[in-house]
Amino acid sequence: MDALQTLDEMNRLLNISDGDTVNTSMRLPVSLRDAAALAVTQFGAAPSTTSLTAAALRHALETVVMEAALRMHYEQHPSAEPTLAEIALALALQDASPLADRPDLIASAAVEVAARRPDADADDVLLWAEAQLLGAA
Repeated sequence: MDALQTLDEMNRLLNISDGDTVNTSMRLPVSLRDAAALAVTQFGAAPSTTSLTAAALRHALETVVMEAALRMHYEQHPSAEPTLAEIALALALQDASPLADRPDLIASAAVEVAARRPDADADDVLLWAEAQLLGAA
């Protein structure tokens, strides 16, 4: 089964809502089990710890599918992948940051930050851009 077929099968399985269940033997850290129980009893996070666990697993699997599909898309269409500056600008817009009005500053900060830290993310870029803005004031 190739990656695309695997994603299709995972989506098919995640879309089934027949309600069939299966008993599993899952070993959890006691602290995680106890925290889940408190979330259920004290905050109504889910009807039971089992449903909370199943929902968390579903969420994690849906994330895996989305990230894998996006990664495959970028492998096939590398020019579609946003640059670090584009991601930082999108984050600034999302956060209603004053930096959103300074795409030039964000672009230059992205270049500077990436040169120093190849694993930098959009938050690093915005922090550097903000420092540059404050330093110029």
